[in-house]
Amino acid sequence: MRIKTAYMGLLLAFALILSYIETCIPFQFGIPGIKLGLANLPVLICLYVLGYKESLLLTITKAVICGFLFGNLFMIVYSLAGAVLSFAVMAFMVKSDKFHVPVISAAGGVMHNIGQIIVAYFVVETYQVMYYLPVLIVAGLITGLFIGITTSLVLPYIRKIIEKGDRL
Repeated sequence: MRIKTAYMGLLLAFALILSYIETCIPFQFGIPGIKLGLANLPVLICLYVLGYKESLLLTITKAVICGFLFGNLFMIVYSLAGAVLSFAVMAFMVKSDKFHVPVISAAGGVMHNIGQIIVAYFVVETYQVMYYLPVLIVAGLITGLFIGITTSLVLPYIRKIIEKGDRL
């Protein structure tokens, strides 16, 4: 149990570092709200290595702490909505065992943006935010695929590290 707690702490720290790096990268498409989603890499790793409960806990904790560190209350609300919807879809896809990591990650990226648009719809009380959805879907697909491919490449190494740690 203690080793799982240590891994969770490392993954949370990794997510926070990646969130900070992402705030430092001048990544602008002229469209507000589009990010690379680097901090989702540890969440995806956690989903495959530690399990569903741990990944949900990491997702929520990451959203709240990153909101306090790098944003505001609205950012936390938007991030939580997107993160929870994204997690639910990715967990379902992982459990079905029919999809590859990049596809699951891309679906998660799209659902994260859909979750945020749903919150935006209720906050601004206008359907016109839905016009933004096609752009966010494309952005979610692209960034999700990038994170998924990266996760696929590092996952075998992470599993080996955890196997060695469990034997200690």
